[in-house]
Amino acid sequence: MMRVIENRIFILVLFIFFIIIVSGCRDDFEEYTPVTVEMESGSEEGENKSFKILHVMSYHTPWEWTETQYQGFQDALEGIDIEYKVFEMDTKNFSTEEQKKQKGEEAIALIESWQPDLLFTGDDDAQEYVARHYTNTNLPIVFTAVNEDPAVYGYDNASNVTGVLEREHFLENLRLMKEIVPDVEKIAVIFDEDPMWGPVRKRMDSAIENIEDISFVSWDYINSFETYKERIIELQSEVDAIALLGIFTFEDSNGQNVHYRDVLEWTAENSKLPDFSFWKDRVTYGTLSVVSVSGYEQGKEAGLLARQILEDGKRPDSLPIRTSMKGEPLISLARAEDLGIQIKSKTLLSSRVVTSYGWVTIDE
Repeated sequence: MMRVIENRIFILVLFIFFIIIVSGCRDDFEEYTPVTVEMESGSEEGENKSFKILHVMSYHTPWEWTETQYQGFQDALEGIDIEYKVFEMDTKNFSTEEQKKQKGEEAIALIESWQPDLLFTGDDDAQEYVARHYTNTNLPIVFTAVNEDPAVYGYDNASNVTGVLEREHFLENLRLMKEIVPDVEKIAVIFDEDPMWGPVRKRMDSAIENIEDISFVSWDYINSFETYKERIIELQSEVDAIALLGIFTFEDSNGQNVHYRDVLEWTAENSKLPDFSFWKDRVTYGTLSVVSVSGYEQGKEAGLLARQILEDGKRPDSLPIRTSMKGEPLISLARAEDLGIQIKSKTLLSSRVVTSYGWVTIDE
C-alpha cells in the first residue's frame, strides 16, 4: 500500500514540475493579452465598449502620406469610443539598420506598457521591426500600405493579422505619361537603397512584359545625393523620361539625410526630362505626373477591417487581406510649363492639376 502511495506522490510531483517548466518557457510575446477584445466570443456588443488603438507609423508627420492614411483609418471607425496613440518610427530620417531596430524596440516597449486592444501599422518598416513579433498572439493587428509579400512577415499563417497591400499603378502611370509626352520611348528608373523597392521592382518587371512601345534602359540604385545629381545630368542625353521612385535615403557629403523635398526641388530646377512617380505629394514638389496610390483609401480600408474586429468581434484571419485599388491622376502644370510641354485639355480635365511648386508656397 505504501509503495502505491509513494508512486502516486512521485507522479504528482512530476506533473507539477512539468507544468512549471512549460509555463516558464512561453515566449514573452505570446503572453500578450488585450484587456477588451473578445474575437467572435458572441458575448458583448462592441458598440458599448471603449478601445485603445496604437498606430505605429513607419515614417513621420507632418507628411501627407502618413496623415491621410491615419485620417482614413479614423474616419472608418467614426462613432466608436477609441483612445488613440501614435508612434512615429521616422525611418526616412532614421534609416540605418541600427536606428530602425532601436525604433522598433521603442514601439514594442510602448505596446507592452500601454496594452492596446488593436495595433494599426503603416508601411513596411512597422511590419518588419514591430508587428511581426506579435503574429499568432491575442493582439489583433491591421496593417496598411505594405509592399512586401505578407508571407515575409509571417502574415500568411497568422490568426491575428489582416490588412491592405499597397500596389502601385504602374501601367496607368505609363499611359498618363504617354498622353502628356507621346514621344517617350526610353525610360530610366531611379531607386534609393531602401529594401522596400525590391518587391516594387519585381512587379514592374512583370508588367513590362506586356509593354511594347516603351523600353526601360536603366535601373539605378543610389545612396548619395551627389551620385544622384551626377546620374540625373547623365540621363539628360540617354533617355526620354525618368521614373523617379526611391529618393528618401540619399546622404550628403557629411553622411546626413537629404530631405526628399530638397531632392525634388533640385530635380525640377536641373532636369529637362519629364518624370513620373506613384505618390501624389511628388507632384506638389515638381514631379510632372503621377497616378497615385491613395494613402487615405488604404487607411480607410484598414479602418473598416478594424471596425469588424472591434465592433463585430470578427477574427482577423476571417477577413481576407486586400489590395489597394483606386488611383488618382495628378499633373504638375508648373513643371509642364517649365519643360515647354503643352498638355491636352482632355488630359487636364481628367486629372487633379497642381499649378505651383510646393517650395514656392513654403518660402512665401
